[in-house]
Amino acid sequence: MQFKQLRVLVCILIMEYLSASSDGDDHFIFTNGFSGANLSLDGAATITPNGLLRLTRVEKQQKGHAIFPNRLQFRRSPGGNIFSFSTTFVFAIIPEYYNLGGHGIVFFISPTMNFSTAIPSQFFGILNSNTNGDPSNHILAIELDTIQNSELYDIDDDHVGIDINSVQSNTSKHAAYFDNLTSEFHNLSLLSGELMQVWVDYDGGEMTLNVTISPVQVMKPKRPLLSLVVNLSSILLDSMYVGFSSSTGTVVASHYLLGWSFKMNGMADALNISTLPSIPKLAIKEKSKYLTIWLPVVVCVALLTGLSVAIFMVKRRIQFAELIEDWELQYGPQRFSYKALFKATKGFKDKELLGIGGFGRVYKGVLAKSNTEIAVKKMSHESRQGIREFIAEIASLGRLRHRNLVQLLGYCRRRGELFLVYDYMPNGSLDKFLHSQGKPALNWPQRLHIIKGVASGLEYLHEDWEQVVIHRDIKANNVLLDSELNGRLGDFGLARLYDHDTDPQTTHIVGTMGYLAPEFARTGRATTMTDVFAFGVFILEVVCGRRPIEPKSQADHQILLVDWVVENWQRGTIVDTRDPRMEEYKDDDLELVLELGLLCSHPLSASRPTMRQVVQYLNGDAPLPQLSSTIANFNLQSFQQNKGFDEYVLSYPISSATPGRSGDDQSEVLLNNTVDLDV
Repeated sequence: MQFKQLRVLVCILIMEYLSASSDGDDHFIFTNGFSGANLSLDGAATITPNGLLRLTRVEKQQKGHAIFPNRLQFRRSPGGNIFSFSTTFVFAIIPEYYNLGGHGIVFFISPTMNFSTAIPSQFFGILNSNTNGDPSNHILAIELDTIQNSELYDIDDDHVGIDINSVQSNTSKHAAYFDNLTSEFHNLSLLSGELMQVWVDYDGGEMTLNVTISPVQVMKPKRPLLSLVVNLSSILLDSMYVGFSSSTGTVVASHYLLGWSFKMNGMADALNISTLPSIPKLAIKEKSKYLTIWLPVVVCVALLTGLSVAIFMVKRRIQFAELIEDWELQYGPQRFSYKALFKATKGFKDKELLGIGGFGRVYKGVLAKSNTEIAVKKMSHESRQGIREFIAEIASLGRLRHRNLVQLLGYCRRRGELFLVYDYMPNGSLDKFLHSQGKPALNWPQRLHIIKGVASGLEYLHEDWEQVVIHRDIKANNVLLDSELNGRLGDFGLARLYDHDTDPQTTHIVGTMGYLAPEFARTGRATTMTDVFAFGVFILEVVCGRRPIEPKSQADHQILLVDWVVENWQRGTIVDTRDPRMEEYKDDDLELVLELGLLCSHPLSASRPTMRQVVQYLNGDAPLPQLSSTIANFNLQSFQQNKGFDEYVLSYPISSATPGRSGDDQSEVLLNNTVDLDV
């Protein structure tokens, strides 16, 4: 009898070990992989035969969750302080293409295991556009993000962030670890496929949340990468679930977890790195050797060779076959041959890939005859609806010629593909120089030169070309810099053309939140004045080095850049709004440009200048009108909310940007907007 009891006890202990649960729900550890683990899995999440927890596979628009199924008690009594807690885990991300994958992994603490309404891509499978930022989420997440999304104010495409009730990080830094020997931080690549370990530690007494990361072969660094003072008592509920979520978008990767440990009121148990399962190795295809076999009959060899040549010629003709219809012949000078683009991009090889987005891929190329560098956007056009009008509009825009516009060189059609060819801008987008830590700060002469250049380009579009061109998406991300840092306005995918002295009839709202004129969002009618409004916001963004809409604080309050500058203008401190990194400026010049930005972004369209007047003010050919004190009575955020904006327009991210990781940020400009065929 005693022997039977002993055997039952041993079985129970083995089951507890396999399930990795301790004698209580306040701590657990998975250090030998996840085989037999007591976890709740959904979506693409699965446990491989060798014990790897794979959250997503190499497929687009996937989400996967792995959650410890028991609620954990995070405080002793309702209204009390949140306990200290600690967790550590080992992960690896293997992208489909070298150094190009998305979207990443998040460790989360959530009141629910139901994420059926969450969407993948930038929302990591835990939130959606409606729930993002909602204080009732009661979610804390640590993100390992491999895609830069400008609408979420991501600092780059390889960062670690702390998120509270939103996938917009409260604080984030480029992935790096502290070297205890050299006392320096060393950068990491989350997409390297290498094993890395993360530690998340919350001190309930100090109310400090620390996040530390390092390669698995390195001991836990003494200094964390992120440290945030935050009282989680108002964020987390009494009992919560802990787990992981991952997602893919238009670019994909496999997201793996190899081990996990969690503990309440103490340090999580260390993981035994030597017992973790192995991640799969990427297979390298080898060339077949069957072609080295000799054929015994010389005649057969000759026949096969002749047949091979014939097949090769047919395939080559099919490969470079293009779709040309009679009506396209009038646009001949604007059309490139597929063969020329194929050679320019070295066969559209992955190493020439600049970026991937929801509407295509962008490749860098060099035209053989002229040795001209180009950027080629490759899209699909399965539907013939609107394609003729689109080609006609491309031909019209291709005739634009101005030193401050990115030249649309032409197009090519082949089967179900459409190729757009642009000038290549080596310095990428202005947005990177203003908001990325990886670019040097621009000085005042450089910023003023860029502002003047874009103003000159818009004057040409509005008043000097044969038709009026409304750009409809003026922003720093759509201004590219050439080798001499000249500003050139690009991405005419949302542009509209109409004849001078006629009334534009567009009623489709497109653009990017923060740059939309109030009357445009109400009526849907884009005019030259809506472009002027966006240009005014652009001026303030360039001078102040701040985005049009500042990230939400814990108080769930957004600050509009225009309102902030107006407040400083009222106090007589408008010069203090400048980017603190900017040097070599004169107060008078700076004040004039900032006031011009306010004048252009006036909530009332009738109070804004034309672009020709803007150029005159910038060049000193006309005095800038004094700002009326009435502008101080307009709070743009309140004005928008009280003058006909419905909740859908205010909350929906109108920019049609699809996040994509890029090796060259010109691709972000070419991919950030859809081609809008609605008029």
